[in-house]
Amino acid sequence: MKRFGIIITCILIGGSIFLLGFNYKSLSEPNAYYQVYLDDEVIGVVKSKKALERYIDQEGSQIKRKYNSDIVYAPEGLEIKKITTYDKKLDSVKSIYNKIKEQRPFRIKGYQVTIRQTVASAEKEDETEEKISRYYVLDEEIFNKAAEEIVKIFVGEEQYEAYKNKTQDPIETTGNIITDVYIDGDKTIKEVKIPITENIYTSAEELTHDLVFGKDSSTKKYVVQLGDTIEKIAFNNQISVGEFLISNPEFTSENSLLYPNQEVVIGITNPQLSVVKIVYSVEDLESNYSQEIIKDEQMMLGEEVVETKGEKGLDRVSQNMKYVNGEISYIKPEGKEVLKVPVNEVIRRGTHYVPHIGSLTSWHWPTTSGWTITSYYAWRINPINGKRELHDAIDIAGTGYGSPIYAANNGTVEVASYTNINGNYVVINHNNGYYTYYGHMSRFGQIKVGQTVARGSIIGYVGDTGWATGPHVHFGIWSGFPYRSGSRSQNPLNFY
Repeated sequence: MKRFGIIITCILIGGSIFLLGFNYKSLSEPNAYYQVYLDDEVIGVVKSKKALERYIDQEGSQIKRKYNSDIVYAPEGLEIKKITTYDKKLDSVKSIYNKIKEQRPFRIKGYQVTIRQTVASAEKEDETEEKISRYYVLDEEIFNKAAEEIVKIFVGEEQYEAYKNKTQDPIETTGNIITDVYIDGDKTIKEVKIPITENIYTSAEELTHDLVFGKDSSTKKYVVQLGDTIEKIAFNNQISVGEFLISNPEFTSENSLLYPNQEVVIGITNPQLSVVKIVYSVEDLESNYSQEIIKDEQMMLGEEVVETKGEKGLDRVSQNMKYVNGEISYIKPEGKEVLKVPVNEVIRRGTHYVPHIGSLTSWHWPTTSGWTITSYYAWRINPINGKRELHDAIDIAGTGYGSPIYAANNGTVEVASYTNINGNYVVINHNNGYYTYYGHMSRFGQIKVGQTVARGSIIGYVGDTGWATGPHVHFGIWSGFPYRSGSRSQNPLNFY
């Protein structure tokens, strides 16, 4: 019996040694697994890195169909690191995939287009800031096609093709030629993995629309009424004629015919790129004549007789013009040839009058000849701050920096001051219900506040102070003091 006990004890001891040896062997060989991190936080452990990546790609079949992509990539911030552990607890690739999907977007291969431009600061006047725009496309060619379409929109397809193919008609006497076309700003394109939550453009047409009208653009329909013109419709809907033509490409110019009940599109553009066109132009421009007043003490106040009828002159003017998104931004005069000298109008007028009261029927043009109106009294996108607003005056350029600015009528100088927006400016009260406004002067003439000025006298000189893309005079006519409550801006061209 004692011997039997010894045998049993030996069996137990041997079995223990065998089991301990087996456990020791298993503990001495740790498992090689893969720990999954998202933004440096552990979200689980999988057996195979390739299996997880393969599952991510397989589950992304819908994404691949949408973007016609071959591969779906893991989100940014995802890391899979090999570890050795004795712990046998694993997560399924499906559960890990679902955790990733809830926290981060998956990615596809594409291109990031970055454009850097210098624009006017939205926060501080007279300062600039860098505008950075980024677009994501599946193919680099999508952006290139969209950019070329935008150039065609703002330059004109026929004009652009003639420029690109070097088939522009040469200037013989008058005309214009495009000397340069480019998109302003620095552009970089690089291949990246794009999160599918980004706005990824799959076609040039879609990108072109957003680059012209903005991503949050909206349009509305308008039914043409009897008596409508393109200019009238555009003004009443607070857009420019150019915007109307962009939204309705079937019309070739503002003089295109409309018919009642015709439906047109009112689209508000918000260009995301600046298309620059440089044009060399030679034009024959009419120059206004001046008026000579002969004082006659025998004639009563209000009486006047035209002794010599005025005739406009004609100048052949050459200039370089810079357009940005279809709007004139800068004019540099290159030369002026007088083809016909204007004949001044001679008026005999009674001398018994109040000099500070301006005429209601006779207004003097505020600049010398050779001028061009670069911006009319119309709704537009301000080229400086990018805001949509009524341009409540006309911008007259082309006479050159430092050329004289004349009083449009007899009156009293109310203001001769400076603002960050309009630079050196003058306001004249004509004491007949109207005021005139002259902005962006390089300097004032020999005037002071309270002084009576005569029609045609020099009050300042053309400049580009304040918010201005080039030398010009901002000329406005107001009923009531400009920009005060109850006053109204007028279209200056209605007075000439």
